[in-house]
Formats: sequence, structure tokens, C-alpha cells
Amino acid sequence: MSRLVVGPFNRVEGDLEVQLEVEEGCVRSARVNATMYRGFEQILLQHAPLDALTYAPRICGICSVSQSIAAARALAGLAGVQPPDNGLLALNLMAATENLADHLSHFYLFFMPDFVRPVYADRPWYPEAVARFTPLQGSQQRLAISARKRWLDLIGTLGGKWPHTGSIQPGGSTRAIDAAERLRLLTRVREFRQFLEAELFAAPLERINAFTSEDQLWAWHAEAPGQGDFRQFLHIALDTGLEHLGPGPGLYLSYGAYPRADGSSVFPRGLWDGVTQCAQPLDLDAIREDSAHAWLDDAGGPRHPADGQTQPLLEKTDAYTWNKAPRLAGAVLETGAIARQLIAGQPLLRDAVARCSATVYTRLLARLLELAQVVPLMESWLIALRPGEPYYRAAALPDKGRAVGLTEAARGALGHWLEVEHGKISRYQIIAPTTWNFSPRDAQGQPGALEQALQGAPVLPGEKSPVAVQHIVRSFDPCMVCTVH
Repeated sequence: MSRLVVGPFNRVEGDLEVQLEVEEGCVRSARVNATMYRGFEQILLQHAPLDALTYAPRICGICSVSQSIAAARALAGLAGVQPPDNGLLALNLMAATENLADHLSHFYLFFMPDFVRPVYADRPWYPEAVARFTPLQGSQQRLAISARKRWLDLIGTLGGKWPHTGSIQPGGSTRAIDAAERLRLLTRVREFRQFLEAELFAAPLERINAFTSEDQLWAWHAEAPGQGDFRQFLHIALDTGLEHLGPGPGLYLSYGAYPRADGSSVFPRGLWDGVTQCAQPLDLDAIREDSAHAWLDDAGGPRHPADGQTQPLLEKTDAYTWNKAPRLAGAVLETGAIARQLIAGQPLLRDAVARCSATVYTRLLARLLELAQVVPLMESWLIALRPGEPYYRAAALPDKGRAVGLTEAARGALGHWLEVEHGKISRYQIIAPTTWNFSPRDAQGQPGALEQALQGAPVLPGEKSPVAVQHIVRSFDPCMVCTVH
């Protein structure tokens, strides 16, 4: 058995190192190291509660809206305030804009460039992949960068700026949208739809959203195999075996995305059990963070985040990361678009995961399907806005209390747990999507979701940065700076 250290990774957000034990040409075990300690949970202590709206977005520059919304929802829970309908729609629009920008960036800028590596030069699709996805030069890369830039202008109108949007508050959004702005926003959303329908899917979004099985998906693919980047991905995925690469733990978590005024969500909160193929309710009280293998004080054992602590402790012989290990009733979970889609009952994805589990192929499929699903929703939300009606409700914060703010970032479940005493933050704990997916082993020795997914990955002779490992890591789309700890 040999040891291989892979990292730092390019084309991921933040610093990541993976230690691999390799035997007979495949990974036998993996340890995932979040190498950067940031300490936002300590920085926030003893600040006025509303300061969280300034600090929390700075956790990350690419999912700052998600961090803002989680912080605002924790404060809203503390204040007992609910945004008006316009405010709820505006927050959904900002969250969706950021999440879809992440999906677009992930596909074109982070994931697909791995297929222009020389290791694939003998594959029949390789010349087309080089022409489309070569970084900074590929035709589709240039188009995607342009589309992303124009897409993010939406948040400039909705929230004033991006990143670190300042309009997101516990009572809604302080940036009202007038009738002329709503029309301009709708035009920009339809422009993005045009890009997706012309370049990514080469089909109307409604056609993509109508697929209910893999048989329908592959029949559509066969109609015009080289048309559009989605079909190109499907062709590559089938040829390279991505459907069997990087299986996850089989239990999937979502906090629910895009809430409605009636308290429901477009993508509901819950769990999906890959064994029983059933959705289950989520018990937030069953969450614990285990620091046994983190450079953090783990006195008292695993803690619920409402009672959590983040105290660096470098003198730990069994530690290998700054990341805690979140668990739900002791179980390892995976989160992300795949969880949202499974829990919401998306039939094509449920069919694909029933066949091949959560793999590189199905994780990418979930994110691409979400692009097709959410753009029409955004059109309907913009039409539903009522110019002249309130976007925000003022609320007073109590001097003492506890609350939690939950949301779904592009990469999955994000939670902020807040405690206030004497008008100051006395505890602030954050579990980000990458905290779940890239967690280390817990006290029972259970590997995290990525650590499990890497087991069995092939390592070719002479590879120092195995391409299969790169595919698996990028299928989770890590945001290491958001692991916070």
C-alpha cells in the first residue's frame, strides 16, 4: 500500500488536501483535510446581533447571499418577524440568482475542463471537449462567463450589490423594486433562459423538465447526440463511467429551498433514504457536530450546534483537519442539489439514483436539472411582485434568546445557530454544505461523505493527481472557506 497526498486542488473554492491510501490501483481509504482555520464563529461573539448581517456574508464571496439569508432567518426567528410577500419573493430571487450562477460556473468552469486533460486524448469526444471546455479558450467557456456576468447583474438591482449584499434583513429586503425594474429583471431572466436553451440544453427548458425517466433522457440524447453541452456531458459520462464513480453514503439532507408565504417550500425540507427510496422528516434536534478528528477542543463529546463551541486545539494526535464532522443521529449525510431533487420527488433523478446511487453523474445531473427548473420559477416570482407594496417589516430584537436560520446554498444545507444574551451574541455556530460533505471521521471512525465516495476510485500508474479523484471531489463542488471552522 502506498500513500498519496493530493492538493492543493485547483478549480475549487479554498484550500483542500486529500490523503489517499492506494493499493492495487485504487483508493482504499481517504482523509480530507480542510487546511484553513478562519474562526468566524469566534469573531461574531460579543457583537450586536445585527452585526451578523455584516460579518456572515464575508464568510464567502461566491455564496454570500446564502450566508446573508441564513443569518437573517436566525435573526427573524429571534425577533418573531416574517417578511411580507414581496420581501419573500425578493429573497428567493436573490438566492436563486446566486445558486444558478454557481451551477453554471461549476459545470463550465470547474467540472468540464477536467475532460480536456491528455489522459483522455484517445477518446472520440476529446477534440470537441477541447474546443468547448478548454479554460479561457473554449467556445462554451467564453459564452458561459459572459452569461454569468450578465446574470449576476440581477442581484445588483434586487439587492444593491453582489457579493455581500446589504439589503437582506430579518424582515425582508430593504430594496424595493419598481415596475420598470421588474420589467428589466424579467428581460434579463429570459436572456439567461435563451442561453440555457441555445447552448446548454439545446432544447426548451420545459422539454428538459418533462423528463420522468432515464429512458426518456437517453432517447432525447439519441435524437441529436452532439447538440448542446448537456448532451456532450451525457456522452462523456457514459463513456467514462461517471455513473459508477464516487458513490455517496446513501442518506441525503435538505433544509428546504425557496419558501412560500404559506410556510411550505418549492423544494421541501427533509431526508431521502437511498435504501428505502423514501422521503423522511428531518429532526433538527438529532444533529451533532463531532470534533474528534479536528484540531478543535472536543471536550464533552459531540454537541448540537445550538450548544456548540469552536476552540482551536492543535495538540491532538488523531486530528487531521479543521473541519468538524456533522452527523444526524450518528449517520453520515450528503447534501446538495441531488438531495433537494430527491426529496422534492424529481422523477428523472429518482430514477437515475435508484439505478446507480449518488455518483459523479447524478450529482451533475441534479445541478443541471435545477437550472432548468428554477429559471421558470424566477419568471413567475417576478410576475408575482407587487410594486408599491412593502418588501420589509421592521422588528425589534430581544436581549436574550436562541434561534436558527436555515437555507439551501447551491452546494446544499446551510444552517446558522444563534444565541443572544444581554443584547450580545453569546454563541454563533455554522454548519455549511461542505462541512457535511467534506467532514472527517467521527469518534466512531465513520468516514465523511467525500471520504466514503473516494474509496474504490481508480488510480492509474504514475498518477500524482488522479483524474478520477478530481472528478469525485469536483462533483461535490467544495467551498472550503465556508466550512468556517
